[in-house]
Amino acid sequence: MAAASTAAPARRSRLARFEERTALYLLLPTFVILALIAFYPFGRVLMSSFTNARFASSAETEFVGLANYKALLSMTIKELPVVVDDAGQPVLRDGQVQHESWVQVLPRTPQRYRAVFEFGLLGKRYVLGAVTAPFVRSIWDTTVFTVIAVTLETILGMIIALVLVSNFPGRGGMRAAMLVPWAVITAVSARIWEWMLQPTRAGLFNTIGSHLGISDGRTDFFGNAALQLPSMITMDVWKTTPFMALLLLAGLSTIPSELYEAAEVDGASRIRQFFSITLPLLKPTLAVALIFRTLDSLRVFDIFQVVLGNRRYSMASYAQDVLLSQRNMGLSSAASVVIFVLVSVFAVLYIRMLGSRTTS
Repeated sequence: MAAASTAAPARRSRLARFEERTALYLLLPTFVILALIAFYPFGRVLMSSFTNARFASSAETEFVGLANYKALLSMTIKELPVVVDDAGQPVLRDGQVQHESWVQVLPRTPQRYRAVFEFGLLGKRYVLGAVTAPFVRSIWDTTVFTVIAVTLETILGMIIALVLVSNFPGRGGMRAAMLVPWAVITAVSARIWEWMLQPTRAGLFNTIGSHLGISDGRTDFFGNAALQLPSMITMDVWKTTPFMALLLLAGLSTIPSELYEAAEVDGASRIRQFFSITLPLLKPTLAVALIFRTLDSLRVFDIFQVVLGNRRYSMASYAQDVLLSQRNMGLSSAASVVIFVLVSVFAVLYIRMLGSRTTS
């Protein structure tokens, strides 16, 4: 009996090892294909980032080490001195203390720094300067774009999903209509919004604003720096909110209706049901939706490129512009590697944070 009992685990152990080897053999072609279509191109980009390679050029390529990364990531913060008059008193304009221009403060040698943005802190005025100011600004703009857009898409997607999960006449038609913005090609939707936001009364929003008396009908949404990012966020929220709603609707459909019936018997309100039943059971789906949309927003390219061009960049559109306009493949490759690292770090932290909340 003892020999038979020890023989059974041994057979199971051999069977388990055989199944593991079989699984590895079956996955081997997948790993090979992944290496060819993902790892090899990334390796070429990584190697190119350490050179002065030029795009579509026969010039000899030289190894430059970390020069491209230094050009992209070299930053400094300088205090802007207060402008004083002959009597040594601060110069005021419209009640505001005037400061020296960043041109007088930022270093010019061995590399010239340009202003990314100015900010105030503890009663003083500072400027953030960078050698490649457009790229540093693109990191900030992409981060702000991602945080605001994903937050709005999650809130609006949740509201739409909660409405569509209810049983009411015309629910099927409303679900189909909801997907129309998501089905439209991004470049096409960007052109549609570009027309609606024209800086004349031919634009829909300027026409409405003019009729309501809240604008003069000439608001330049894409020429005004303060309105560029809000316009991009609006376009992205309109297009991708249906995606969030669809994912959340799938998660809501898996929650048993018996739980809500029991909660109603116990006298729980709709709000209490949402926070005690819906939200906890929806956390895994919500985590997946947030990860997908966050990573997608961090590498946004099309709407910035189509609408703003070289007036304002996302991280991805800057890398593309450097490659095609400046033909600097080395610097563009370094920017692409920086984007990959930032997105990867953000993804790992995001997954761990959401994973711990989901399992708690």
